[in-house]
Amino acid sequence: MVFWCTTLTLLIWPYVSWRFEADKETFGIAMTYWGLASIAVGVLISVLAIGFVYDHFLALWKEQRTVDTERNPFGTYALIPANVVMIGMMNRLLRDKADGDEQVLRTCDWVDEWLAWCSSQEIWARSQRFWDSEFENQVPDLFFLPDDAVEKARAVKLDD
Repeated sequence: MVFWCTTLTLLIWPYVSWRFEADKETFGIAMTYWGLASIAVGVLISVLAIGFVYDHFLALWKEQRTVDTERNPFGTYALIPANVVMIGMMNRLLRDKADGDEQVLRTCDWVDEWLAWCSSQEIWARSQRFWDSEFENQVPDLFFLPDDAVEKARAVKLDD
């Protein structure tokens, strides 16, 4: 706000400076300073008022962003392939550190099911095909996926 006020005040000042006589004072302060201060306060109030009106009355995009997020499978229930790999590895670490805690192991089992589902989706097959073609080594059998998940993804026919 300081930059807004100073920049706009100094840009506006040349156009209105003739209204403030520099040799006159009010309350012991030169009229030039009263003019600069009034422009700065006007800019401050204007910017805050525009922001308030926009946030409270014109922010029609908020509901649309909620709808977009709810309709985006990767914002609600699906995972992008890179996240499947990361969550699979973290789930394995959590399982190894669970020390027999049944609740943690049940959660890990559920995450394994979710990852298996994610690896059966078309986006996984597309990503795996890219990784297989771009990297020197093909995608190995990932330890956190079902044993046949990588081969099934290779067998998926993609219509582009």
